[in-house]
Amino acid sequence: MLITDSTGRIVLANTPAEALFDYTRDELLALSVEVLIPPRFRATHVTQRQDYTAHPGSRVMGSGVELYGLRKDGSEFAADVSLSPLEGGFVLATVHDITRRKRAEEALAGQSARLAAIVETAVDAIITIDERGTIDSFNPAAERLFGYARDEVLGKNISQLMPSPYREAHDGYLEHYLATGEKRIIGLGREVVAQRKDGTTFPIELSVSEMRVGSRRMFTGLVHDISQRKQAEERQALLIRELESANEELKNFAYVVSHDLKAPLRAIGSLADWISTDQSEKLDAEGKEHLRLLIQRTRRMDSLIDGILQYSRVGRVREAVVAVDVNEIVEEALAMLAPPPHIHVEVASDLPTVRAERTRMLQVFQNLLSNAIKYLDKPEGLIRVGCVGHDQEWEFSVSDNGPGIETRHFKRIFQLFQTLAPKDRVESTGVGLSLVKKIVEMYGGRVWIESQPGAGSTFFFTLPRGGTNYQEQLN
Repeated sequence: MLITDSTGRIVLANTPAEALFDYTRDELLALSVEVLIPPRFRATHVTQRQDYTAHPGSRVMGSGVELYGLRKDGSEFAADVSLSPLEGGFVLATVHDITRRKRAEEALAGQSARLAAIVETAVDAIITIDERGTIDSFNPAAERLFGYARDEVLGKNISQLMPSPYREAHDGYLEHYLATGEKRIIGLGREVVAQRKDGTTFPIELSVSEMRVGSRRMFTGLVHDISQRKQAEERQALLIRELESANEELKNFAYVVSHDLKAPLRAIGSLADWISTDQSEKLDAEGKEHLRLLIQRTRRMDSLIDGILQYSRVGRVREAVVAVDVNEIVEEALAMLAPPPHIHVEVASDLPTVRAERTRMLQVFQNLLSNAIKYLDKPEGLIRVGCVGHDQEWEFSVSDNGPGIETRHFKRIFQLFQTLAPKDRVESTGVGLSLVKKIVEMYGGRVWIESQPGAGSTFFFTLPRGGTNYQEQLN
């Protein structure tokens, strides 16, 4: 608090005034009040002080004008100043440092500006209504989504953005909530139907939050158009139905193949074997060769049917996903294949344990090892089975020193029924590698080949270390 005379000289100052301006009391009493005001405001202040002396009265200065005080060290501070006239032409000035308040106001203004910028640039529609359902704010995204200009909806009821019967029920819902506090949408995400200005309707995901602005209760709705998602869900549902239908047809096909095709094929095979055993002396060399080809191709057809059935069962006929020791799987596959003495097989001793269907893992290694044995074209064969661990997956490999494969055939060999060697030289159905690919990809892995003609081939495949996507589907 400062008291000045009619000339603006300070005649009295209290202790807080000393602390605020950083002057001693004796120093203050030797000063004019203009010394406590920044130089850029002093001339104006002299005029204002003289005007106040001529027309004294209690009033708060600074309404609509920023006022500043000046400390002894030259630093400034924002201030509120109120004046009260005293007898003898003296004036009492009460000075309050409002630096903290100004900083808070600036921070609040900045925060409000940032919030307004977020709302204005948001991709989703943001709409605010009061407790009567009257629209209070409508951001640009809402304008684009609903086809209304902001001025067309401000002050109108939110129900105009809803089709019947939601429009008629909305005001009743608000009244019910305000009376009972029972929430249906507030604080929850919900899928509802909205209506544009042109009358078309579309699905939205609506999230509503409640807030208070002074004494007013306000509701803010975040509106997201889910038309594309709904269309995608419908397409997905259609594809699932088509897939289920295709799976059912495949199941029926597998039944027909296993029963209606294999039965006559077995009969042909049995008859051919009988002729070869009991009637061979009645056949000349050409007849015996034809009979040999008949038996060979009958057996090939039987193997081909078995391969088709195996391929159709992958992903359709499911086993329990368990911990599978790959060391045991490779050992079992080699025991079933019984490689001839001139083929040496080296198996890494530290193959991991994976979570998968045991039969499928056996099929993968059995087919890869079978190919390496079957297509060997050298007097001495070498097959290596190994594994490398990466952060997210296991990388398995089966390599051989066979004939190798040209790069242009890399994709072809993984296609169903595709073989590179003549069928009369190597018995093959062309199902094995396509079966390996289907199993590995079903588990979320990859399969590929690296090879050089004449130098052998290496087949690689990966499996996720932390379990497979297929495992999650089964669970």
